[in-house]
Amino acid sequence: MAQHAILWFEKHKGHPAGPLEAHHERKKEQYASNPDIDTSRSRYNFHIVKPEGRYYHFIQSRIEQAGCRTRKDSTRFVDTLITASPEFFKGKSPKEIAAYFQRAADFLIDRVGRENIVSAVVHMDEKTPHLHLTFVPLTKDSRLCAKEIIGNRANLTKWQDDFHAYMVEKYPDLERGESASKTGRKHIPTRLFKQAVNLSKQARTIETALDSITPLNAGKKKAEAHALLKKWFPQMENFSGQLKKYKVTINDLLAENETLEARAKASEKDKMKGVIERAKLESELHNIQRLVDRIPPEVLAELKRQPNYGKER
Repeated sequence: MAQHAILWFEKHKGHPAGPLEAHHERKKEQYASNPDIDTSRSRYNFHIVKPEGRYYHFIQSRIEQAGCRTRKDSTRFVDTLITASPEFFKGKSPKEIAAYFQRAADFLIDRVGRENIVSAVVHMDEKTPHLHLTFVPLTKDSRLCAKEIIGNRANLTKWQDDFHAYMVEKYPDLERGESASKTGRKHIPTRLFKQAVNLSKQARTIETALDSITPLNAGKKKAEAHALLKKWFPQMENFSGQLKKYKVTINDLLAENETLEARAKASEKDKMKGVIERAKLESELHNIQRLVDRIPPEVLAELKRQPNYGKER
């Protein structure tokens, strides 16, 4: 089965670092929006670079030390996710897993500068071990410029090529995935999959409330469903807006899913594991759309008149 080294970037423009820090450093007691986290295993998480205090303070301090001017839309920090195919980690000891992530972190640290690393933490409490390395995108001449460091699509392909070449020196079984510049796909961030699952779960709760409305309890149950919708609808609209950036990728994945059964019969089930995982998104989107289709026009109009409608959350 193919094994891949995986490197993803996510820029943060003016967003507060608090929510990211709470997630990376496991500062919450519960993670209802991410059922993959097993808090009983969080004690096995470990740092390659420990944060020096709060993320926000470190980020702000580095920017001020460099004398950089910032705009409202400036990318202040970048979250990097490094992992590998689940099969790569099977049978590996904690020491071997730590060695993999140390090498991966060394690659990034050399590129972006140790002094700019906010935190590098390995999560062992989710289904697949992964490293979150957060850094301030300062150039060697002290400019805040994520575009110069990460670059455009061609530069990202070069990043992936260099990362694979570096990792394969020690792990020769790793394969290079097909370039996004060739497929026309964008990586769908993990957070969007998790948002889809969460929104779909809420949608099922709302549908249950709607289905339980009877002539005897109509007033109470309608009010309950309406309150749930008022909270859910703006989140769904914001999520839908984010998904538009990944239309090509999603269309490709859903098209591949249509041929999944035929490929499985041809003994290609293992090769299609990645497609199966991503294609689960289709089911979640279907649940969300099904609820949207059930909302009466007058209620839909009222939801769109909410003060927070259209604002990113």
